[in-house]
Amino acid sequence: MGFLLTGKNGQVGFELQRSLSVLGDVVAVDHEECNLADPAAIQRLVADVKPQVIVNPAAYTAVDKAESDQDLPQAVNGGAPGVFGEAAKRLGALVVHYSTDYVFDGTKQGSYSEEDIPNPQSVYGRTKLAGEQALAASAADHLIFRTSWVFGAHGGNFAKTMLRLAGERDSLKVVADQFGAPTSAALLADITAQIIGQWQHRQGQSFPYGLYHLVASGCTNWHEYACTVIRDAQAAGKPLKLGPDDVQPITTAEYPVPAPRPANSRLATRRLQETFGLTLPDWHDGLAHVLQQIL
Repeated sequence: MGFLLTGKNGQVGFELQRSLSVLGDVVAVDHEECNLADPAAIQRLVADVKPQVIVNPAAYTAVDKAESDQDLPQAVNGGAPGVFGEAAKRLGALVVHYSTDYVFDGTKQGSYSEEDIPNPQSVYGRTKLAGEQALAASAADHLIFRTSWVFGAHGGNFAKTMLRLAGERDSLKVVADQFGAPTSAALLADITAQIIGQWQHRQGQSFPYGLYHLVASGCTNWHEYACTVIRDAQAAGKPLKLGPDDVQPITTAEYPVPAPRPANSRLATRRLQETFGLTLPDWHDGLAHVLQQIL
């Protein structure tokens, strides 16, 4: 089976190169090899590679910068998925695409299901929702995985930032009123490969295509997450200038940023787990695995 993978140097793309390689040949590209803001470049790439599966974790993820730089995220997040879908439709290929908790406004009390109506509050969220809609409108066979709070051993992320700051500062302030599930890039890659494996086994017949929420089990907030990272790093022998007790909880209002964040990023994963017979591990498991690699 032949794969075309975008964003090879990103957190998820890096892990997907590993997980997909056991299923077939992977042609992996980054933005220098294919500009996702250029529809013609995407079409040429797909025509050259002729993949059976297109996997697109690439995205414009500078959430705050997107508020003032709207054209590029609209092209990459909003437009490119539809272009991939159109090209895949011509080939009879499957498209696997990743979206975000930012498509919701975060005001719901419980976890968001796939049936909940999106209401993005940021340019990033609106462009990611546009990408979902463009891919669906292409009528290509597709899977869309919404996820949240991604971290990994490769690339930059919140966990790594907390470790760096804990080695430099005597105290930290971290937002405590935003809730979600930290999800490891390795988990996203492994679940993606398992589901594509099921698709391959069934040869696409009567396959449950569509939209699924894919996050680790459990829930935390950014403050608790930071404390856990620091506590686990200290337990592993990492020398740090501060401990969990030196991390002060603050409110979102006390840490103003250009792009609004959802207060509630919890995503219900029942549909994915029941449809594909999979169990999603607790977010602590993914964090422990990443810390083993980077400490």
